Amino acid sequence: MEKEIAILMAAGLGTRMAPLTQKVPKPLVKAHGRSMISTVIDGLEQRGVEHIYIVVGYLGEQFRYLTEEYPNVSIIENKEYTVKNNISSIFAAAEVMKTANCFICEADLFVSDPSIFTAKLDRSCYYGKMVKGYSDDWVFDLDDNGIITRVGKCGTDTYNMVGVSYFRQKDAEIIANAVQEAYQHEGHEQLYWDEIVDQQLEKLQLVINEVTADQIVEIDSVAELEEFDPDYAKYN
Repeated sequence: MEKEIAILMAAGLGTRMAPLTQKVPKPLVKAHGRSMISTVIDGLEQRGVEHIYIVVGYLGEQFRYLTEEYPNVSIIENKEYTVKNNISSIFAAAEVMKTANCFICEADLFVSDPSIFTAKLDRSCYYGKMVKGYSDDWVFDLDDNGIITRVGKCGTDTYNMVGVSYFRQKDAEIIANAVQEAYQHEGHEQLYWDEIVDQQLEKLQLVINEVTADQIVEIDSVAELEEFDPDYAKYN
């Protein structure tokens, strides 16, 4: 089997889930007795991913226990998370990103169905869920062959981003190099890393790996957390 690694993006402030995130980083908030990040790690472990790198920033020291719980987990520190957008997390991990086929995952997802990680992935892809009607979230435009032609905000009757992507090594290297190049130019501070991917689409030929909304649950606020797990308070 080809070497696979994963980069988990866990540096953000999680402000939309305040006040819970005033003391705990969002990926470590628990639902149904499990931290969100552990559901991602366990899914990657089930696939047999060789090494998992967690890019931390806000309250980063709280993630250290995961390196003891999971021997193949390492921590990468993003020292720029307060002054730059999430491009800074990919920049922090760019060199390891070039070394193997690579998952890039948001760390604040609740993966209800870990089998999403055991799919056969022959091509670089974003995981996406189909949303009928208009969406103001991050979406993908596709051509007639199912190749992604745009990664950006807003779309109608199309796949929405769910926070998981997979890149063959050659494509991971293209993205990592493009992020490092973007860092040389004024204005990179405000970029999302997915905007860099969008700029490289002609080189990448990305497709969608379809998942359903109940397989990956995105929880962005305390209200959504309470709806997902009415008893969550007793775990915190």
